[in-house]
Formats: sequence, structure tokens, C-alpha cells
Amino acid sequence: MKAKDLAFMALFIVLITVGTFTTIPLPLCPINLQPFFVVLAGLFLGGKRGALSVLGYVLLGLVGIPVFTHGGGIGYVLQPTFGFMLGYIIAAFIIGSVSSSGKNTVLRFTMAGLCGLAAVYGVGLVYYWCISRYYLQSDIGVWTMLVSCCFVPLPKDIVMCIPAAVLAKRLLPIIKSTKVKTKIEENKNA
Repeated sequence: MKAKDLAFMALFIVLITVGTFTTIPLPLCPINLQPFFVVLAGLFLGGKRGALSVLGYVLLGLVGIPVFTHGGGIGYVLQPTFGFMLGYIIAAFIIGSVSSSGKNTVLRFTMAGLCGLAAVYGVGLVYYWCISRYYLQSDIGVWTMLVSCCFVPLPKDIVMCIPAAVLAKRLLPIIKSTKVKTKIEENKNA
């Protein structure tokens, strides 16, 4: 892996962390920018590097660095919402894989983001239910869980895929042209 790739991955670890603590207050569900930056990680870095950057973020939190909403530490795996973090890793991989196969359009990028969100919510809801039911021994109903963990936050996450797709559509050609210029300059200096 090149130094430039590692730098971009580190940048997205920082952006996801900042997004975790950047909240826009709304009445029912405050908007947190963490999913926005996870979608961007997949779009900009591709499947493998995007997933590795999100994995890096999760590992930082698990070793005790307070990058999660409620802190960090290995005990966070017993939080019902930790499954959404695992879903983010899978989502970045899916988003990067779907978006890189074909023409770079806002529609393709938006659809890639939506595919990633399906993974986030699929893994997150199953994990939430299992931890609530078997570890916390809570008698949470499926309908209650779906309303609070899916139906309320999902619309804002769907909407966030659109600006992420527009941003990727505009910036990816610039980043790719920078890579080409760098290669040309390297060849001239050799």
C-alpha cells in the first residue's frame, strides 16, 4: 500500500471521528455526520481501502480512544448499537465495490450509498436485537426496535447519500487527475 493511500485512509478515520461528534439537532432524531463520511470513504477510497479505514476507526474506539459517541473501550461491543459500527465496515466495502464498477454518475454513487445503508441497517438491527434480548435480557419487541432504530433515523441517512454522491462526482475527477499528474512528474524526474 502506498503512502498516499495510507494518508487518505487516515484522513477518513479523522473525518468519521469528527462526523461522530458533529450533530445537527432535530426534533425526532438528531443528524450525526458519521454515516455521511462512511459513504464518502467507500466512494473515494474504494471497497478495500474504505473498509480498512472504517475498521481503523472502530479499532481505535475498541482500544479505548473515545471516538465513539459514548466513549470507547472493548466493552462497547456489548452496546446494542455496536452492530451499526460493524455494518459501517461492510457498507464501506459494498459502496466502494458498487461505485467503482461502471461510469461515475451521481445516480450510481447514490445507489452504492443506499446498498451500503442496507448493510448498515441489516447488521445493526440484528446485532441490536441479539444484544438486547440475550445479553441485556430486555423484552424488546421487533416493532419497537424497528421504529426507534430504523424508521426514525433511516430517512436522514438516505437523504445524506445524495450530497455524498454529488461531492464524490465533483471531486473524484480532480483527485484522479492529480494522481495522473503525479505519475507524469515522477517519470520526468526519473
